[in-house]
Amino acid sequence: MFDFVRNHTRLALGFMLLLIIPSFVFFGIQGYSRFMEGGSADIAKVDGHPITRTEFDEAQRRELNQLQQQSRGVDVSQLDTPALRRQTLDTLVRQQVLLTAATDLHLFPSVARMRRLFDADPQFAGLRGPDGRISRELLAAQGLTPEMFDQRLRQDFGVQQVVAGLTQTVAPPAAAASAAFDAFLQRREVQVQRFDPASYRAGIEPDAAALQAYYQAHQADFTVPDQARIDYAVLDLAALAKSAVVTDAELRKAYDDSLAKYTVPEERRVSHILIKADSSMSAADRAKAKARAEAILAQLRKDPGEFAALARKDSEDPGSAAKGGDLDFIARGAMVKPFEDAAFKLGVGQISDLVKTEFGYHIIMVTAVRGGQVQPFEQVRGEVEAALRKSQAERRWAAAAEKFTDTVYEQSDSLKPAIDKLGLALQTATVQRRPAPGATGPLASAKLLDAVFGNDALRNKRNTDAIEVGPNQLVAAHVLQYTPAHVPPLAEIQDQVRARVIEVRAADAARQAGLARLAAVRGGDTTGLPAALTVSRSQAQGLTKPLLDAVLGADPARLPAALGIDLGDQGYAVLRVVQVLPPAPLPPGGNAEFVKQYTQAWADAQAQDYIEALKRRYKVQILPAARSVLEAGASPNP
Repeated sequence: MFDFVRNHTRLALGFMLLLIIPSFVFFGIQGYSRFMEGGSADIAKVDGHPITRTEFDEAQRRELNQLQQQSRGVDVSQLDTPALRRQTLDTLVRQQVLLTAATDLHLFPSVARMRRLFDADPQFAGLRGPDGRISRELLAAQGLTPEMFDQRLRQDFGVQQVVAGLTQTVAPPAAAASAAFDAFLQRREVQVQRFDPASYRAGIEPDAAALQAYYQAHQADFTVPDQARIDYAVLDLAALAKSAVVTDAELRKAYDDSLAKYTVPEERRVSHILIKADSSMSAADRAKAKARAEAILAQLRKDPGEFAALARKDSEDPGSAAKGGDLDFIARGAMVKPFEDAAFKLGVGQISDLVKTEFGYHIIMVTAVRGGQVQPFEQVRGEVEAALRKSQAERRWAAAAEKFTDTVYEQSDSLKPAIDKLGLALQTATVQRRPAPGATGPLASAKLLDAVFGNDALRNKRNTDAIEVGPNQLVAAHVLQYTPAHVPPLAEIQDQVRARVIEVRAADAARQAGLARLAAVRGGDTTGLPAALTVSRSQAQGLTKPLLDAVLGADPARLPAALGIDLGDQGYAVLRVVQVLPPAPLPPGGNAEFVKQYTQAWADAQAQDYIEALKRRYKVQILPAARSVLEAGASPNP
């Protein structure tokens, strides 16, 4: 058991989080948010129950953190999109609807049923010790008590039951499943001839009149949006840390105060022999186990070299017995406290007295020690300085933010006073009303751009307010020059217009050639058509969805049939659907996997319909305050 926990601690913790985090994200925050929600605007209601801005911000922050961990190096501002915010709000609403329904239907299991569910479900095995109880160590690592875990788990079980009756019992009609299965496996033989505009570009040379005519007819296509050239300044922890002044004496003190941080953690390689004696055993059996352990210890006192052999012979820890009791290196916190205390008191080669834990009696031997060394100051000087600068920046943040906000507002004709006071960098950019594709940092903030193009900044030439564009990050901008939306003269964009005219004419030429070829094929001239392909939903053979849909949508009773598909700028395609072929051979196991997937999809659709009905029943309201929340980059409440 110890060997499993030591080697699979991350797995067990990860599993526990995977199980209970959905409840914590959407339900567990409610107690906290209710406490903090004074002044937190309601953005939605479910059966009169409010969903607050605080709840949304917490859920969105968790979602962004998860996405950022999955996409290392990606600027979080790029991930914070209107679509993601809408998804977060939809999920909060859905979870509250399910919670309300579970409460109305009395679906939360009793204490006795919770115990049975927990004991019977094999997925919880990794969380239980030999006594069958959940490991307090695993819970404590997440700041939880068994009571808190039980509450969240009960809530999660109850919510699952709201739709379980549909998802676990629904079966699609046999005719629907059969039709879907046949459509998925059906194969067709098709000849495809493409007419690519690129083949028709050579020789197209529009004259000046053609360029002028196209330019006049497509003014909107060449309109340059209004834009502004701006100065802007960013106040964040990085800027404050950069301007912080640290002395050698302060660095030395910070190093001395944090020696534990710069000490390589000590680890010990231990072996143990376990004789089980848990709380489920009778007193007599526990006494026998202790006597047996004492006898083994007596043997080891006479001949310590027999430790590995006795572990293989007598230890009742299946994970380590076969390895002579070896548990490899352990750090503090990896084992239960009595075991850890004993292991970290022994010297190399020493054998402990009997150690009693909840699992039984242990005999422990330390075979190696590593770590424990303090890293020299010069080796970690840069790390110490960065930490000290960051600490100073965090202490200065509130005062600096207030000074920045006040200065850009009170001395609104320039950013220079604020920059000089706080030692910031002056930055320049040209921006439009919407973030540019791929924009990162402050220039990706819709709130900042809205302020830049506001009346006060454009007409009155004042600084924007200090705008929060991220955690501990304020930005203010000043418009240097504004250029209204306009259509450039033809002379400036003549090459762009020429390229577009050539594209249009080439696409039209490809279309005309395709139409001529379609007429010929329909007239019986199939010479020169490429070799036939065999395609299906599962094997598209490179056909795009429009082409595949056309092939599989052709009337089987009228084959062979010639079809023409206009691909717009991509040209034209002529399809000759030859025949319907027998379905592909079924894989081993037949269509069981497909039926399983189709049944799941059907159940999901039924469950979604049911949830939509519940939303109507519980009168879901998206309140006006949600509008600003759903904007990309909307800052959280302070």
